[in-house]
Amino acid sequence: MRISQDGFAYKAPTSKDVATLAGVSQTTVSFVINDKNGIAPETRNRVLNAMRTLNYHPNAGARILRTSKTNIIALFAEMRSNKDANETTPYIDTIVRYAEEHGYDVILNTTAHDSKSIQRLANKTLCDAFILMDIETNDPRIPVVCQLTQPTVLIGRPRNAQGLDVVDLDARIAGRMAVDELYETNHHHIAVIGEPVSNPYSIDFEEPENMFFIHEFHMAIRQECEKLNIPYSIIPRKSPDWTGFVECADRLLKYKDDRLGIIVRQPSVAQWLLWYLKERNIQPGKDLSVIVHCSDDYAESFPTPITNISTVPREVAKTAIQLVLQRLDSESNQQHSEFKQNKIIPNRTNREILVAPSNIHRRATTVTSW
Repeated sequence: MRISQDGFAYKAPTSKDVATLAGVSQTTVSFVINDKNGIAPETRNRVLNAMRTLNYHPNAGARILRTSKTNIIALFAEMRSNKDANETTPYIDTIVRYAEEHGYDVILNTTAHDSKSIQRLANKTLCDAFILMDIETNDPRIPVVCQLTQPTVLIGRPRNAQGLDVVDLDARIAGRMAVDELYETNHHHIAVIGEPVSNPYSIDFEEPENMFFIHEFHMAIRQECEKLNIPYSIIPRKSPDWTGFVECADRLLKYKDDRLGIIVRQPSVAQWLLWYLKERNIQPGKDLSVIVHCSDDYAESFPTPITNISTVPREVAKTAIQLVLQRLDSESNQQHSEFKQNKIIPNRTNREILVAPSNIHRRATTVTSW
């Protein structure tokens, strides 16, 4: 029984009522509810209209018992004070929207590398699949999800995926694109804002390798600069905050009067750079060049124009949710034709898909002829 808005009890509609109103069998109603193939569009619409007319909602608990499916995908996306939510939001939004279009809901967990939550959701059969973001080089969650029966897709490349599907931006292409842009516009020096390290003044400092794509981005920059014979320096920071940036700024701007191009990996750090340049009356696109590795939406939000190489968050996220849905539909290891435009690296039973960054968007690159 249900209680209506005026306080009266009434009998909740059943699938039999829907079948009667739509003029079909209860089996047909069940097929429509569970999104099965083989139902004519006209018949499907009649059933859906009958469900809306009767305000009929399938019993989720009964469906889970009957099919062992929850139609829920668990998304783990870490939110920290030093993490830029504007860069994470497009991933979440794309996954939620695409999942909804295919009959799935998404539950979001924002805790940091929470293996216990993953195990709890899996043990209670509260979701059908997992998507894990912010994957570290040696991510402690991977050994946990490898033991689960639910499909799991990683956004980010670990050192060893242990048979899991992986989707990531090809950071090597992004690094080369940044250097090539500065080389083709006749820059004499390239400075890269590096990661926080314990001793940024050491000549032989070691960059942290907790994120594989950061290592590959910087490695590609080094290799491309050496190939093109462009002087470059990667300037590390002592801390991840504003103070850490200010302490390295003088070294960053050492060649500001001699065709300097600056490459920034994080948009939040790029914002600090733009503030710092404005205080010193240095104009990006005129006095020096600034290239930021960030989404196009984020790049367009900067008050000062910057050149950017997009992290294509929506393309990466869409590829990840497509892989999840494909795994849910079939455990086949055949590569999906929709992914042929990206680089696919076979690795045991998993699929590793590297999504290429989009073309560079030139807004603040100074251009001179050779």
